[in-house]
Amino acid sequence: MIAFTGALMRLVWLAVCAFTGSTWAQQPFPAKPIRLIIPTAPGGSTDMLARLIGLKLTERWGQQLIADNRAGGNGVIAGEALTKAAPDGYTIMITSSAHIITPLIARTPYDAINDFAPVAANATSENILVIHPSLPAKDLQQFIRIAKSSPGQLNYATGGVGTLAHLAGVLFGTMTGVKMQQIPYKSGGPAITDLVGGHVEVYFAVPISIMPRISSGRVRPIAVTGKTRLSALPNVPTFAEAGLPGFDVRYWYGTLAPAATSKEIVDKLSTEIGRILTTPEMKEKLQTQGMDPLISTPEELAALMRAETAQYSKIVKSAHIKLEQ
Repeated sequence: MIAFTGALMRLVWLAVCAFTGSTWAQQPFPAKPIRLIIPTAPGGSTDMLARLIGLKLTERWGQQLIADNRAGGNGVIAGEALTKAAPDGYTIMITSSAHIITPLIARTPYDAINDFAPVAANATSENILVIHPSLPAKDLQQFIRIAKSSPGQLNYATGGVGTLAHLAGVLFGTMTGVKMQQIPYKSGGPAITDLVGGHVEVYFAVPISIMPRISSGRVRPIAVTGKTRLSALPNVPTFAEAGLPGFDVRYWYGTLAPAATSKEIVDKLSTEIGRILTTPEMKEKLQTQGMDPLISTPEELAALMRAETAQYSKIVKSAHIKLEQ
């Protein structure tokens, strides 16, 4: 009798679990908190954007988005964590251009495009060429002349080998004939500190990280990428206006999910993120950080990733850039 009761209890327990799991699966997405992987430390542009979007998704869906900062390895640690997550929509990642650049310079445990499900583009951020005030250049052409007069003598800071700032410096040199020495740092913060201190003279910066130093006069902006000037820096010309058309090295940010995530869930995430980015409040917040909303379908983000992989692959190969591991 005891054995029978034990067996019966196990059957009842299995039935309850099956019913609960079935009920949970039938609930509309999202039915529980979502883990939001961020491939940088707190405080950077990717982290700021991810938390803004995560907060708005929480408000709209009533489910908390839990930030999970996985910095390190040029984004590899975060990317690998996403590939190992269940493809159920409850783990997503907001990343940047670094996601497709890192595999071009180092071996990664995943394919940057095929091992992920593109969800939606989120924003773009231009690049500003800034210099230390000790350099007498007031505009781009003056800067190019000064740099050419002392080949290899100017140092430009980067947040590390293979970062977008590094590739921007390589492309700038290719297009102008300027030869500068790259000084790689572990991240953008120390690079900016040394720029302000005059230990390096040049930096290609995202607006969010450099705007306070520009406002205080501790660095001088020379030119900005993009088709139009930044509203926060109306007196700084674009590279095209300054005589270097075609110099277009911008950051983009996008949301990814594990590769096998269903189209239904991907589309729901994509649609909701797009709605958030169209709100005047979000537009204003992004623009104050030097960003612009970039709204896309999953297919459009996939096309952007493929196009930029091809673009940066040429730069990496021509400069023989490799990340030491």
